[in-house]
Amino acid sequence: MNFLQFFIWGSWLITIGVYWFQNKRWSGSEFGAIFSTMGISAIFMPALMGIISDRFINAEKLYGILHILGAVSLFSLPLVDNPTTFFWVILVNMFFYMPTLSLSITVAYSALKSAQKDVVKDYPPIRIWGTIGFIAALWVVSLSGNEASSNQFYIASAVSLALGIYAFTLPKCPPLRTELIRSHLLMRWV
Repeated sequence: MNFLQFFIWGSWLITIGVYWFQNKRWSGSEFGAIFSTMGISAIFMPALMGIISDRFINAEKLYGILHILGAVSLFSLPLVDNPTTFFWVILVNMFFYMPTLSLSITVAYSALKSAQKDVVKDYPPIRIWGTIGFIAALWVVSLSGNEASSNQFYIASAVSLALGIYAFTLPKCPPLRTELIRSHLLMRWV
C-alpha cells in the first residue's frame, strides 16, 4: 500500500516541470501555481475526508474510491491544452490524493492494532516502502524516457487505479462512530 501510495506521486511530482516547459512550453509564472494545489488541498481535504471516514464509510473503502477518482483525473491531464485548465485538473487530483496520505496511515494503524502490534515500533518499516516507491517511480519515469512525455501521468493513473482496486481488499477499518456505538451498547449490557 505505501509503495504504491508514493509511487503515484513520484511518477509526476519531480518531472512535471520537464513536461511543462519542454512539452507544453508554458510560462514559469503559471507553473508556480501548480505546486500551490498541494497546499490548497492539504488545508481542508484530509480533515473533510477524515470526518467522512470517522462517521460514514470504512477508511479503506474511501481510500480506494479516492484513488480511483484520482486515476481518472491523472488520466485526463494529458488532454489539457492550456495552463489554466491544467491547474484546475491538477487541483482536483490533489483533492483526491491529499486525503489518501492520512487515510493510508489510518488503515495501517488499524490493521496493526487489530493484529496486536506496536504501532510505534512496527509502522516505520512499513512506511519506508513509501520512500522506496517514490524513488522507484522516479526511476521508472526517467529510465523509460518519459520525463517530458504525458506518459508519466498515464503511469501514475494506472498505479492509482490499481491501488484503488487493491484498497478494497485491505483489512476493514470501520468508522469510529460505528465503533463508539458498538462499545456503548456493550457497556450498556455489561
